[in-house]
Amino acid sequence: MEMNEVFEKLKALQDILAEKYDLETKISDAPRLLDEQGVLLTKLQDEFLKKNSVFEEVRAVVAHLKAELAEQEAIRENGERGMDNITTHREYDSLEKQIADAKAKEAEIRSELIKEEKKMDELDTDLKMAEEMIENQKNSIAEGRASIQKQLDDYNTSLRELEAKEKELADGIDPETRLKFERIIKRNRQGIVSVKGIVCSGCHMILPAQFANEVRKGEKVMFCPYCSRILFYEAPAEDDESLQLADTGSLADLKFFDDDDDDLDEDFSDEEDEDLDEDSEGESFESEEQD
Repeated sequence: MEMNEVFEKLKALQDILAEKYDLETKISDAPRLLDEQGVLLTKLQDEFLKKNSVFEEVRAVVAHLKAELAEQEAIRENGERGMDNITTHREYDSLEKQIADAKAKEAEIRSELIKEEKKMDELDTDLKMAEEMIENQKNSIAEGRASIQKQLDDYNTSLRELEAKEKELADGIDPETRLKFERIIKRNRQGIVSVKGIVCSGCHMILPAQFANEVRKGEKVMFCPYCSRILFYEAPAEDDESLQLADTGSLADLKFFDDDDDDLDEDFSDEEDEDLDEDSEGESFESEEQD
């Protein structure tokens, strides 16, 4: 297979793989949306149970107050009926006190009962709202599950189509090259880029001329030494001198000084000594002239 054909296949494969990986991400993320809705439903149900527990406690208090109120009403009514049968002043005073105490107790219980009944009504309203929210959330989850399932079916159908195209395009491409290419696409969705002159259009780094010439020949698949993308040559515009090929050397030409490079230090010291000697001679000559 000609290298130009390989590059064209890689360009087409790049788009297929990028779309494929996007679909795989969506398929992976889809259940998470349902999980979040499920967490909200659980929270609503827990809150409902707590409110219902408080409601039951208040309802028990209301029932107890009603029983106490009925008891005090009975005491008062019995006392009022007994007024007709008293014979002494002492009995009258005792019965009158019993009726007054019962009335006071009734008023106290009735006031407390009104307060607790109001609280119970408010809790009952909250419980009905909570039940409605729970039901709505359940319906939302059911609808969401159906919608997500439809999306997943569509995603999987598209994914199978892309995988078929991927298999067709990958035919004839070296397996190792393809593996590296796929890893690059997963990382940044762009795995093959042009070299314009001596510049990689992927990372915009200047490449050594010897390396750029190898890319220009197009005899083999080459990877950018900086961003690892596959490279193909694209001629730069004629007026763009910064991208024209120049003898900039290769990667191996880069040299860094270390502690063993003493020659430069020695040369510099020799030159410095010669300059000092010349300066000394000049000063001596000027002294003689003044004498």
